[in-house]
Amino acid sequence: MVWARQLWLRLQTLFRCNRNDQRLNDEIQFHLDQQIAENVAAGMNQEEARYAARRAFGNPTVLKEETRETWGWVWLEQLGKDLRYAMRTLSRTPAFIAIAVLVMALGIGANTALFTVVRSVLLNPLPFKDPDRLMMLYEQSADGKHPYNVVAGGIFQQWQKQTRSFEQMALLGGSGYNLSGANGVLPEKVEGGKCSWNLFSTLGVEPAYGRTFGTDDDSPNANATVILTWSLWKRRFGGDPMIVGKDILLDGENYTVIGILPAWFSYPDPETQMWTPIRHETRPAVMDSLNNHQFRVVARLKPGRTPAQGLTDVDTIEKRVRSQHPGFVGTIGSAASIRKLLDEFVGGYKTPLYVLLAATGCFLLIACLNVANLLVARSAARRREFAIRAALGGSRWRLLREQVVESIVVSIIGGTLGIALAWSSVQWLVRTRRDIPRVETIHIDVSVLVFAAGVALFSGIAAGLLPVLGTSGARILQALQESSRSYSDGLSRAKLRKVLLALEVGFTVVLLLAAGLLLKSHERLRSSDLGCGTENILTMRVDLPKSKYLEQQRTAFFEQVIDRVRSELGVQKAGMVSVLPGHGYGGDDSFTIPEHPPLPPGQVLLAIKRFADPGYFAALRIPFLHGRTFNERERLGQATSVIITDLFARTFLPDEDAIGKHLRVNLTDHEIAYEIVGVVGDTRFQISRPAEPIMYFPLYSGIFGRATIVVRSPRDPIGLALPIQKLVAQMDPDLPVSDVLTMEQLIGGSTINAGFTASLVLAFALLSLLLAAVGLYGVLSYLATQRKTEIGVRVALGAQRSDLLRLMLIDGLRPATVGLIAGLGAGALAAGFIRSVLYGVQPLDAFVFGGVVIILLSVASAACLLPACRASRLDAMQALRSE
Repeated sequence: MVWARQLWLRLQTLFRCNRNDQRLNDEIQFHLDQQIAENVAAGMNQEEARYAARRAFGNPTVLKEETRETWGWVWLEQLGKDLRYAMRTLSRTPAFIAIAVLVMALGIGANTALFTVVRSVLLNPLPFKDPDRLMMLYEQSADGKHPYNVVAGGIFQQWQKQTRSFEQMALLGGSGYNLSGANGVLPEKVEGGKCSWNLFSTLGVEPAYGRTFGTDDDSPNANATVILTWSLWKRRFGGDPMIVGKDILLDGENYTVIGILPAWFSYPDPETQMWTPIRHETRPAVMDSLNNHQFRVVARLKPGRTPAQGLTDVDTIEKRVRSQHPGFVGTIGSAASIRKLLDEFVGGYKTPLYVLLAATGCFLLIACLNVANLLVARSAARRREFAIRAALGGSRWRLLREQVVESIVVSIIGGTLGIALAWSSVQWLVRTRRDIPRVETIHIDVSVLVFAAGVALFSGIAAGLLPVLGTSGARILQALQESSRSYSDGLSRAKLRKVLLALEVGFTVVLLLAAGLLLKSHERLRSSDLGCGTENILTMRVDLPKSKYLEQQRTAFFEQVIDRVRSELGVQKAGMVSVLPGHGYGGDDSFTIPEHPPLPPGQVLLAIKRFADPGYFAALRIPFLHGRTFNERERLGQATSVIITDLFARTFLPDEDAIGKHLRVNLTDHEIAYEIVGVVGDTRFQISRPAEPIMYFPLYSGIFGRATIVVRSPRDPIGLALPIQKLVAQMDPDLPVSDVLTMEQLIGGSTINAGFTASLVLAFALLSLLLAAVGLYGVLSYLATQRKTEIGVRVALGAQRSDLLRLMLIDGLRPATVGLIAGLGAGALAAGFIRSVLYGVQPLDAFVFGGVVIILLSVASAACLLPACRASRLDAMQALRSE
């Protein structure tokens, strides 16, 4: 156990250094005394005996150092001394340490916060069993334009029967239920999901209470069952475990609660509050259809199988089914697609989050360069101190190490504050951006703290090494030989500061360009024309349960509710539609035009379908281009009219009058020929997507039981929300109203991600611009001080102040210009990486690039102007006397 004894000795030396030093001194003195005594006994006098003993014993100082190296960790002791010295020297310049720590705190805090989000959302595995084996399967659209299209129930069944690569496959779809109130509790619209019985076993999820679905539950004739999520169970039922086995009313029908899912389960999103068996909730014709695409498929690969093998498997099956049904070639998917379940989770947030992480990394580099610039100025002020210490025997390595340690101390203090800043930022983000996927998992843990510590250490070393790269031992000693007129070393340091500043400006330009492009993209997105009015328009959704409202009851309810809404004070126009513009695709349908020749085998025509009442177009200010709207007689069986959009007419009925033509569409179980009675303006189903052909069918046909009430008012319509909700409650107390929003709120919600990304990048860019401006000011002030004598001589020889002002401005703007040019080049490359998140803006937008050039040069000129003016007003005699 020699190693244990050596370790114990080293620990004692480390923590009892004074005591051990005294013991070592006593022991050395004992041996010297012994040798002196032996020499005296040999006949030497006292003085000769002392000198002889010292010669025989050797240099005590060297012996002490060698002994300390044997006993303990000398490097650790030296590091401790360096840290204490750094704290003492930094405490003498509180202004410097305050600025440096603040800059580092902002850089490290921003990086830590974004790393926390990216790690939680994008990098951490899903909380399911063997998540790397979980895949999402899709059909590619028949025309190949949409690679990740939803799946038809019949295709899923073929995949499930014939697959050789997947252990399990589960089918799921969206659904919504009206949860009836009890004991005075208001009814509530609850978003839910319907799934095949094996979804939870596929994911590897066990319920917290009760059980999951079995094969007996997932059939059309089974008893109605439901599984609740933890959040709905806690919020609506008070966390009572006795709810398992009891019935609740969903859409007016009894559903037996059979299980409660664990608290961490939030698939596919936190809005999904309950699950029902898919075959019990969906008509068999839809489940068996090969071309009714409305489901999603999650599958688990067999051990040892790769995603590529899984894709080959389902793609082969897809194409086999397509070839076996030539009559459906135009509607069956052209191929299969696959991607990991995690990619499905993060969706469109992956690129924006990586953009933000890159922006924070760029900002951290700017912070390091700024602190390095401060350290260069600080070391310039202390160069005589270093020269004296070097002359007294201090090694160059020791002097440079102390400067790096000072930088690390600043970075560690800044990192500590940065972690606090990151924690606050993460808490704010979690509260305000509940739409981010996996937001409930975002938190700071040990891994994040290790990352923050690593960033702080890296930043400290980088910022500390840059100022000492060009420092040699000769230059350190040269400071003692310089007169005040000699400033060659000062100019070399000024050159280093200029290089650092040019890099800082370059990174700032990259951030400014990214912020400008994202902001312009966001403004284009916000100002996009949906094709309808958006001001002073209130919307709210009602879903009529099928069990309670048949076709006649649906039509009667919709007619009565919209008539009563129109009679409300403050309502200018009102209408109803199945899906609002900008609120999603909402589904499509195939059709034929009887007046046209039959289509080739396998070819079909597709268009988005909507259901609307006669007053919808006027309420939303959608212009009528030709024809008329629906009339009151077009209801139930008499509802055989259709209104199309202008794009529909130009696409499918070009160069002909669309009015009077017919569309044969199967909206129920048989085809009906609908007469085109009107053509209206185009609207977008998504604000960032171009308009597509739409056909509007009469809402009063009774086919569709879900509708959004649209109310236009001459003033702010939000005050109409409560009266209309009360009106609906009077007609049906068990019918909840959901999604009560204005059109501006709907548009804002669809652009919040773009606006959030642009705002954060802009904030980093503005902070970087401020740091660059401060850096420019500092560099030019430093140059003015270093060139004080030169300026005095120039003035004495007759130089004009305007010449001096121009000279100093050019000297200060030179690094800014170099950084600007480099930044424009780097920014052009970076713009290509964010192309996918830009809307209506080219990556090399001339307006944005020109604006950044003007802003940067304006700020740089303003930052340089004050020190340049001060230098141009320098008194020549005073400058020369100072020498």
